[in-house]
Amino acid sequence: MLIHFYEKSSCINNIKQKRMLEEHGHKIKAHSLIGHSWKPSTLRLFFADMPVNKWFNMSAPRIKSGEIVPDSFDEEAALLAMIKDPLLIRRPLIDAEGELCCGFDNQLVKKLLGINTDISDLQACPNIGTHQQCD
Repeated sequence: MLIHFYEKSSCINNIKQKRMLEEHGHKIKAHSLIGHSWKPSTLRLFFADMPVNKWFNMSAPRIKSGEIVPDSFDEEAALLAMIKDPLLIRRPLIDAEGELCCGFDNQLVKKLLGINTDISDLQACPNIGTHQQCD
């Protein structure tokens, strides 16, 4: 299956996630999450019924600094903030032949990898607690 994978190309977990999808027989077309020209209506589709505060990349510098507080956003404000600063978007965004999702811990990813595939080490940024910048 062809999967459009919206990522930050230097993200360690995104690299591992793409590799895992490829190992399960999928073809990956990677796109820059940062460089993509998002529209609110298009971006919104990836979040389905997720709570708004779960749409955010908790490793984004503006969130880690406290400048952005995901719990304080409604849908419209979150989408506008994310379009202005795509580092705020939780990644990856996945489009698997029209099925969309945000993140790597959802039913679509389980379907793509098989329900028993262990993805636990691909959920949190491996640079948390280090001095390396992870955004």
